[in-house]
Amino acid sequence: MRRFISLIAFILATPAFACGPDTDCTVGDRTYRIAMPEGHDGATPVGALVWSHGYRGSAAGAMRNGSLRRMLSDAGLALIAANGIDGSWDLPNGPGTFDSTGAAEFAYFDAVLADAKDRFPIDPDRIVAAGFSAGGMMVWNLACSHPGAFAGFIPMSGTFWLEPPETCVPPVSSIVHIHGDADRTVPLTGRVINETKQGEVADAIALYEDFGDFGPAVATSYEDLNCEVRSAPTGDMLDFCLFPGGHSFRTEHLRYGLERLQAAGQL
Repeated sequence: MRRFISLIAFILATPAFACGPDTDCTVGDRTYRIAMPEGHDGATPVGALVWSHGYRGSAAGAMRNGSLRRMLSDAGLALIAANGIDGSWDLPNGPGTFDSTGAAEFAYFDAVLADAKDRFPIDPDRIVAAGFSAGGMMVWNLACSHPGAFAGFIPMSGTFWLEPPETCVPPVSSIVHIHGDADRTVPLTGRVINETKQGEVADAIALYEDFGDFGPAVATSYEDLNCEVRSAPTGDMLDFCLFPGGHSFRTEHLRYGLERLQAAGQL
């Protein structure tokens, strides 16, 4: 009996068993969830995608997206699903968070990454931030104000609230922005919500283009995506891609963003 109790205590104390896709990982008073690639040996370092959910979403909800998990597993990447507070993110100029600096969320993401790298074999040089809708807004804020821990960013159908900041914090990174050309929830030109307004996507692209000294846009396409791609002297890329349709998330669009980062040697 004593040996059995000791074994249970060892299992519960082992980080690999402490949390995962169906159980919260706790960092302070916040949580996240993580799914390693299927069949992972528990030791080999892997890259990761940190996913920020949309409004009223959750880390648990992200883990229920079988298409997302399969795509990332096939790519050999862990899925780290961040968890907002009550389904929302504390973003500068947002409804109810107008005076926020985003510092609380930046600290949360730092804590998530530190905890995930401590518990699991995550390659710190191969971590991408991606998110949809309000999560895309979170990703733009991470890219511009807190870029150091990420190899690249894929904001989808989201941008800054109200307007972009005056400039960004280095280093310059690669960004692949994906958006529906008929989005009415987060329109390309924004919309007023309470005391604030969603920003214009073109303003965010222009800000980052200037910040990274990106070259002229070159038109290209991939399946249903029509893109303008720009390159920086650093080798980083700035892609702005539109698909026909409204406010929707498609796994294949995220796959495009990952393939772009992989082709550039950043993932």
